[in-house]
Amino acid sequence: MARDTDPGERKESLDTQLWTTRGDPREATVRHFFLDLFDGETTRQTFENTAPRCSVGSGTGNDVILDDPTVSRFHCEIQTDGSGARILDLSSRNGTLLDGVLVRDAYLRAGSVLQLGRVSLRFRPAEHRTPLPVSSRTELAGLVGRSVAMRACFAIIERAAASDVVVLVEGETGTGKSRAARAVHQLSARSAAPFLTVDCGAIPANLLETELFGHRKGAFTGAIEDRVGVFEGAEGGTVFLDEIGELPLDVQPKLLKAIEDREVRRVGTNQYRPVDVRLIAASNRDLRAEVNAGRFRADLFYRLAVVRLTLPPLRQRPDDIAPIAERLLGSLGAPAEDTANLLSPAFLARLEASSWPGNVRELRNHLERCLVFHDAMVPVHEVTDAESEGDRGAPRIDPRSSYTDARRRALDGFERAYVKALLELHGGNVSRAAEAAELDRAYLYKLMRRHRGSKG
Repeated sequence: MARDTDPGERKESLDTQLWTTRGDPREATVRHFFLDLFDGETTRQTFENTAPRCSVGSGTGNDVILDDPTVSRFHCEIQTDGSGARILDLSSRNGTLLDGVLVRDAYLRAGSVLQLGRVSLRFRPAEHRTPLPVSSRTELAGLVGRSVAMRACFAIIERAAASDVVVLVEGETGTGKSRAARAVHQLSARSAAPFLTVDCGAIPANLLETELFGHRKGAFTGAIEDRVGVFEGAEGGTVFLDEIGELPLDVQPKLLKAIEDREVRRVGTNQYRPVDVRLIAASNRDLRAEVNAGRFRADLFYRLAVVRLTLPPLRQRPDDIAPIAERLLGSLGAPAEDTANLLSPAFLARLEASSWPGNVRELRNHLERCLVFHDAMVPVHEVTDAESEGDRGAPRIDPRSSYTDARRRALDGFERAYVKALLELHGGNVSRAAEAAELDRAYLYKLMRRHRGSKG
């Protein structure tokens, strides 16, 4: 949570790694940072942030609220992770400038200046750290994760399940939003009651209201009998609205009323019926950007985002790929020999180096293709005693690949391993690591971004 604090001189570090684990996810910490609101040479106000995310805008739902008409309701968000601090523009009206450059998604450095409309903010990492709550679990309701990012999500799920608040699950396609919603339900006191799902993007707009709230016989053409909507059908349980960002604007106020008043009205009637359900919504869009664009009501967003759970994409948690692949191969019934090949260090290294825009769903499809087309697998190359000592440290190669592809993979593997070992040696301090390696600090940051997640 960002808070207003007195401006003052503080020791600054050029190291912007804001998460540290020290080898044990349970010891993860979040580094605080400051945002200085300044005008010329004068600092007018300073905000201190102590959480992994900090939203900035003119609306009341932000962590940092800027009272300026040139700042959008939800203007941008600063996210922190093991690679540093990122600034994400939320489709703001006037855009976000980082050190004079218009950006959508970029990494910050100590002293970076953000321009939001007419407002200028300076980013400063602080010396203070706060423990990051992480779960002791590495699996939850079909979700698999031993990384700090995923176990932090498990901790949020556990805390959300202990209450009855509305939960908004966000994340890219294939990150496991529906599994996360089911996990909240299964861990809650409502677990024995129904868990009903409505995919707001798969139902025609004219039928979505009756799907949610039901209808009376004769309410419209084709309504040949009374129908109970999911809010009534899930009595005592949980309603999961998937892809809530697709909800038509004319249905949004009716959903808001159902959430706030805990009652619904079937289409074709004037009678309201009380309902006792817990609501979980999910979206692969950032609903704050949808609010800025006028496609989603701000009051409904505020009501949905009581607890926000953002699932990280697979590319940001490469440590999870091996256990996820093992789980997926088990569910696919893969033969033991194929499983051994697909879980070999060489093959897993290739998986971890991929970006996976479709996340776990894409990974599953890839593994399934490998089981069908065996030439997609990289055979495990075992080092024998006959090999020379000089070859023992050479990267394993697939001679069926082109020279260019094989060389690129080998270089990527070296860079990833070198950057990880270098940062570990210097305690995550980028400045000291760059100096010791005789690298320009900017180039080391570039390597870190290229092999994101290599910092451990």
